[in-house]
Amino acid sequence: MNFEVIHRSKRSSARVGKIYTPHGVIETPNFVAVGTNGTLKALDNQMVDSIGLQLMFCNTYHLILQPGVEVVRRAGGLHRFIGRNLPIITDSGGFQVFSLAYGSVADELKSRGAKKRDGHVLKINEEGVLFRSYRDGTPVLLTPESSIQAQKALGADIIIPFDELPPYHIDKDVLKKSLERTHRWEKRSLDEHLQNPNNQAIYAVIHGGVDPDLRKESCSYLSSLPFDGYAIGGSLGKTKPEMVEMLTAVMPQLPPEKPNHLLGIGDLESLEMCIPLGIDTFDSSYPTRAARHGLLLTQQGSLKVEKKEHCHALTSIEPECTCWTCRHFTLAYLHHLFKARELIAYSLATIHNLHFMVDLMRRYRSAILEDLF
Repeated sequence: MNFEVIHRSKRSSARVGKIYTPHGVIETPNFVAVGTNGTLKALDNQMVDSIGLQLMFCNTYHLILQPGVEVVRRAGGLHRFIGRNLPIITDSGGFQVFSLAYGSVADELKSRGAKKRDGHVLKINEEGVLFRSYRDGTPVLLTPESSIQAQKALGADIIIPFDELPPYHIDKDVLKKSLERTHRWEKRSLDEHLQNPNNQAIYAVIHGGVDPDLRKESCSYLSSLPFDGYAIGGSLGKTKPEMVEMLTAVMPQLPPEKPNHLLGIGDLESLEMCIPLGIDTFDSSYPTRAARHGLLLTQQGSLKVEKKEHCHALTSIEPECTCWTCRHFTLAYLHHLFKARELIAYSLATIHNLHFMVDLMRRYRSAILEDLF
């Protein structure tokens, strides 16, 4: 993987660049859609390619459990298995372990860091994490080495080292111990990767919660190691202003010649706030999840398709939109499909929302090149 910075804005720290991978070029800044099981919900991967998405995020934890890495390996890697020849990034499985222990980020914030007691996570120690498969209850041990080995078998263009994601509500001493273990896990992940680089890039994950000293420590240690890029992970704060405050301090500490990625963030407000900080790529399930709930993205704001006012709207979702859905169907028809609970409604809404995100990022890149953002 190579990274080229094409232009730095004169108005902010925003930048336009290109990430060159074995399966194609990723223009930055860019949005990364989440395809947990090797597909974006409600779409086939040929349609995904036609929309113009340049990078997809797949989930190592889920793919380990189903269909299993050996099936994907025998198929010739994830790209061939899912019929998609554009770049793919896989995560380490660390976030899913967090979810097993605490629920979603929103759940953890509401519970103030209380762990779940359903017995899915059996043990977390220096070796790794022992958990029960959500499919059949089988115990599974995930370690830095096994996570990297799985991502090697999947054949993703960009892989992520195994890390621990501590909750927002945590004592600083406990957070520091977690950070130190995550650094050891990331070093073990990197060592495993370097035994067989396999034309794959590996991003370090910067941790430290919202503590500026620990974030600085993480940037310093991980940038001393030969990672190919950097992802910002861990707890990003309770509010968007808290996240932006943390990122404003972190971004200048990362090597500017390497690409960076903000993990799990991709809503419209956060993109507008974070792109000026110099972040290159963002991943989020927000646009596809919103589509399945009938929330359509437009330049005038989000639109709830099931509202009664749309039942007679014999126009496209957005007049200027050139997506497949807007070129062939009316808002009234989508309103009807959602009301009738027809499955095709989810596909058509998802096509529009992903096309919107691709076009939005194109507009951001153009604005940065013109020093307008």
